[in-house]
Amino acid sequence: MDENSLHCARLATVSETTERLKARTQLAALATEQADPRYAEIERLSTLDLARTMNEADASVPAAVAAVLPEVAAAIDAVADRLAKGGRLRYVGAGTAGRMAVMDAAECPPTFSTDPELVKAIIAGGKAAEGGAVEGTEDDAAAGAAAMAAERIGPEDAVVGLAASGRTPFVVAAVEEARRRGALTVGLSCNRDTRLSAAAEHRIEVEVGPEVVAGSTRLKSGTAQKFVLNMISTISMVRLGKVYRNYMVDMRVANSKLAARAVRMIREITGADAEAAETALAASGEHVKTAVVMLELGVDAAAAKAKLEAAEGRLSGALGAV
Repeated sequence: MDENSLHCARLATVSETTERLKARTQLAALATEQADPRYAEIERLSTLDLARTMNEADASVPAAVAAVLPEVAAAIDAVADRLAKGGRLRYVGAGTAGRMAVMDAAECPPTFSTDPELVKAIIAGGKAAEGGAVEGTEDDAAAGAAAMAAERIGPEDAVVGLAASGRTPFVVAAVEEARRRGALTVGLSCNRDTRLSAAAEHRIEVEVGPEVVAGSTRLKSGTAQKFVLNMISTISMVRLGKVYRNYMVDMRVANSKLAARAVRMIREITGADAEAAETALAASGEHVKTAVVMLELGVDAAAAKAKLEAAEGRLSGALGAV
């Protein structure tokens, strides 16, 4: 290597080291990374007292979420609008946040009979990261952007990035790429004025403060993110007509427990007895909405399905279209 090349290599090394030090300094300054003096002696507490301490800390999460409900609601309205127009919802996360996203997305098909492609989670490290840590993957910004390309994210879609720190390179890059492609973007973090917030169209910053175990964001931060994910998926599905009153009338009847729940829903909605509800459910092809329309309007399964189709799957619309 000649002297000029060696000089350039040294400069590159210095620059890289400087960037690493800068990133570490920024991370250390985050509220979620701080050591709270209230918890400095937790290893000395009895198990019961430590459980009380953690429970008290967790009790602060709902208030932190409540403080950003207007931002949550605005993001949900935007997500639901994309889904209503045929778009898809993608969660993007790493580590704990990514695994919570996987869980929330996985519950949508059985709960709301959605196509598995409608709501999906993308986690840094892929399938291997769903059950445990895959080191280094959250720092791969190029992989985050590539994931959006692989999913063919476009203007009709919505992408929600999750990172407690708000600075995870994989997630930030994915949200930046999704926004570049015209998708609706939401950044969900647990710190203020984060890179993720700057990258997204909608920012949701749930400030939960320091964790009981400093930096362990699977605790209050994870709980806060789970709260918000519950709202995003559930309220979006309510807006799409997949809930009637407070019944999950679009659920899949996949086992005996769910069959019993379906019969109970049909009875409570229509006032029918158990035998009539079970008969209608069987005739409907195990589809709660169809069974309800059959009983309420006195029609057969084919006619009930036609009414639901005309009402775009909304049970309230089908029941009103006598």
